[in-house]
Amino acid sequence: METNQKVFITVETIVKAPISKVWELFNEPDHIIKWNSASPEWHTTRAENDLRIGGKFVSRMEAKDGSMGFDFNGVYSDVINNERIAYSMEDGRKVDIHFEANEKGTIVREVFEAEDENPIELQRGGWQAILDNFKNYTENYLLQS
Repeated sequence: METNQKVFITVETIVKAPISKVWELFNEPDHIIKWNSASPEWHTTRAENDLRIGGKFVSRMEAKDGSMGFDFNGVYSDVINNERIAYSMEDGRKVDIHFEANEKGTIVREVFEAEDENPIELQRGGWQAILDNFKNYTENYLLQS
């Protein structure tokens, strides 16, 4: 008997920065294009973000060698400033992101619905790599500011 059980994957990091700065750098397109990639071979060439319930976002991700690229986009279903972002991707999968301040900085936790084409560990690894890039970018950016 086949079940269509949805699988959710969680990735997280702690960014050594105040929650307001983490929120800002996570959501502003000028910053998104600087951290949003899973590996050095990829980059985000364009980002738009209408951060409100019903608002849309799009990030254009491309291989640096020009061999391929795709738009990552969705529509927000919930936005609570400095706390939570929830959205549906273009294919209908759900994502829920939480921001939580603690004594070490800000915890960023993303829970996303897995897709069926790639292994769970590959998906987890890719999303974690992007989140790790965000952490590194944010901490370095704030050191230089």
